[in-house]
Amino acid sequence: MTLTREGPLLVEGPVEITLDDGTTVTSDRFTVAVCLCRRSRAYPWCDTSHRRRSRS
Repeated sequence: MTLTREGPLLVEGPVEITLDDGTTVTSDRFTVAVCLCRRSRAYPWCDTSHRRRSRS
């Protein structure tokens, strides 16, 4: 398990997570990025929504 300062929690898979409402989600990937900021549209999996967007 790896906790990054400005990113997701990286966990070696497979992973099973129980959400607040009691539902369980699973992933069989080798490494799973778990969202900690709750901005992800694929929550609890990270979709990099935590990254700041810069104007060009």
